[in-house]
Amino acid sequence: MKLFKIFIPPDRWKVPVILLLGIFVGLGLFTIYLSKAPTYLSDDPKTCMNCHIMAPQYASWSHSSHRQYTNCMDCHVPHNNLVNKYYFKAKDGLRHSSMFALRLEPQVIFIKDKGKEVVHNNCIRCHQHLLTDERMKQQSEMYMSLREGRSCVECHQHTPHGRVNSLSSVPYARVPILESPVPEWMKKSQKK
Repeated sequence: MKLFKIFIPPDRWKVPVILLLGIFVGLGLFTIYLSKAPTYLSDDPKTCMNCHIMAPQYASWSHSSHRQYTNCMDCHVPHNNLVNKYYFKAKDGLRHSSMFALRLEPQVIFIKDKGKEVVHNNCIRCHQHLLTDERMKQQSEMYMSLREGRSCVECHQHTPHGRVNSLSSVPYARVPILESPVPEWMKKSQKK
């Protein structure tokens, strides 16, 4: 019990401490709300649209054949275990959000080496049957020397995103419009 007494402020400090804690908790919850943090736990592709810079990638994926079978997370996060999946999502998400908040996002987005490795492993995970099919195997043996030590995306680099180079590469793409983070009650109070 004595250990917890050091955290209890003197009587004259209780009100300011409670107010400061309330402000910090309120700001923290408001930040979670504005950043749409709970959506990052899902695999919904629209989550990637929380960041406007991903519009070309979302638009190109939504018009690809992969759209019917996969979502962003199927390709871009590891699936070897649940802990690794969410660790990778958290690490990547923190990097993305900090770059976005500090306005450091590049005009042209390139996948990092670790991301390339994850995408390659997921290509193999989903298309394993093509590597074991007898017809493909015979054809693959002819090209085995060309494939050794290479990643799937070296040859299939435009799958499923096409040639997305920058924000302006798909200017007429139909993408979901981002919702306003301002709550309705606040919008109404501003009109008065």
